[in-house]
Amino acid sequence: MKKNKNQNEEPQVNNASADSESFSLNDDRRVKVLSPSMLVFKRFIRNSLAVTGLSFLLLMFLFSFVGGLISPYSEDQQFYHTVGQVKDVAGIAENNDYIYAANGDEFAGAVQSYARLAISEGSDTFQYRDTTYTLTKEGKDFYSISLNGKNIGIAYIDLVNPVDEGQTFSYDFIYNALKAYAAETEVAEGEEPAAEETAAPAPMNFTADGAEYTVDADGYIYSGEEMVAYIDRYVTQSILPDFVITKDFREALIGAIDGKVGSDDFGGKVTLNYTDENGKEFKYELEYDALHEKWDVQQDTKTTKYYRYGEPDSEHWLGTDRNGMDMLTRLMYGGRVSLVIGFVVMIISTLIGVILGGISGYFGGWIDNVIMRLVDVFYCIPTMPIIIILGAMMDEMRVDPDIRMLYLMLLLGVLGWAGIARLVRGQILSLREQEFMTATEACGVRVSRRIFKHLIPNVIPQLIVTCTMGLGSTIITEATLSFLGLGVKYPYASWGNIINDVNDTYVLTTYWFIWIPAGICLLLTVLAFNLVGDGLRDAFDPKMKR
Repeated sequence: MKKNKNQNEEPQVNNASADSESFSLNDDRRVKVLSPSMLVFKRFIRNSLAVTGLSFLLLMFLFSFVGGLISPYSEDQQFYHTVGQVKDVAGIAENNDYIYAANGDEFAGAVQSYARLAISEGSDTFQYRDTTYTLTKEGKDFYSISLNGKNIGIAYIDLVNPVDEGQTFSYDFIYNALKAYAAETEVAEGEEPAAEETAAPAPMNFTADGAEYTVDADGYIYSGEEMVAYIDRYVTQSILPDFVITKDFREALIGAIDGKVGSDDFGGKVTLNYTDENGKEFKYELEYDALHEKWDVQQDTKTTKYYRYGEPDSEHWLGTDRNGMDMLTRLMYGGRVSLVIGFVVMIISTLIGVILGGISGYFGGWIDNVIMRLVDVFYCIPTMPIIIILGAMMDEMRVDPDIRMLYLMLLLGVLGWAGIARLVRGQILSLREQEFMTATEACGVRVSRRIFKHLIPNVIPQLIVTCTMGLGSTIITEATLSFLGLGVKYPYASWGNIINDVNDTYVLTTYWFIWIPAGICLLLTVLAFNLVGDGLRDAFDPKMKR
């Protein structure tokens, strides 16, 4: 019997030992318990869309905050380039019609008409109202008209042009200058000079208005050593106030266009390469205006300008904007501004919403009623019109861009807290009657600690989801205001005011590199915030199906 008893007892010992061994918490069989935050993290990373959104957000943060630090350019650095610019500098026209100048009242309009007819017929005299007038040819296309031996007028084609624009000459000066020039021209065009006689004829002297002048064969009139006028059939006029038409330049113009109109090789344009007295070479384009029978003189100059809308290249990967700034650098700094504004606005809205919503939900009664009516008032405020009006006021007051950006963040934050307050109030209403809150009241915990230490932390998961989704909306609002010119101002960049650069249809259709990258950055960032918000909402809710 003892043997059997011992035999029966032995297995009991072995079973106890086996049971003890099977329930031991050794390292191989220990059960791992995850913290709530780790559970949320694991549920979040199993959501592929949420992880994709988080990846885009990290990429945008690196692009905006790190990219601006490593960029070789600053946010408002402007670039210049030298381009050829054609601008109108002068005009020149050839006179082909007779001009009549009167020396008294006898050479009136009707007499001038008869004189014109006599010149065309080649007659020496003409009559008007039984009065005979004498027509004397003084030179080529230059006639004097006399009555009873008295000079009463002249008809001429060659013009007496003053060197100083605005200066006028008397009849006596024009008549004697043209007469001396005609005599000088006859001498120059007289007999064919011998091979050794190549010197130009001596200038002709003439007296006008009591002063002595000389005129040479080229038609230049001098008073002593100073040139005061020149005679030719071309009228030259400077368009730019600082552009001076010198004697040599006028000769070069006349030589370039002389005889071109009507020739077989005339195409409406003449090119003139001219070197001034300082040795600087210029290129001019002379274009004939057939309607007004004149030449427009255009100067081709090198001008340093903003590198506006520069095409993408090795130095500027995304080109330059209308102010000559690097687009890639502006995108980096613009993302920084847009993201900072979004986070600051959400922080302001969250602080106001949590404080008022927590007080309203915990105390209830008339306090809850007052705060909720205030929430209703803020829900009824037309946010966008008010922001547009205030933006226009800041434009009118020329508020500094730094202060303007601060006002924008405060305004958006103050106007956007109502939704968060209502969310917090609803959550606290459901939490304040639970057992842990009864325990805090029994332990004598003060009211502020109950709200912000025990109630608010239980609302944080919903707050994170709401704020994450609200960030995207805030960035869109800021971009809209900046696009309208009411948000972030130059020199600061934001994705919104970068897109504002394409409010011109030509820029929109031609310079794609200005607005497409900013639009893509804005789209990806807002979409990423929404994807992360959806992922957090699913991760914080354990009842969601996986």
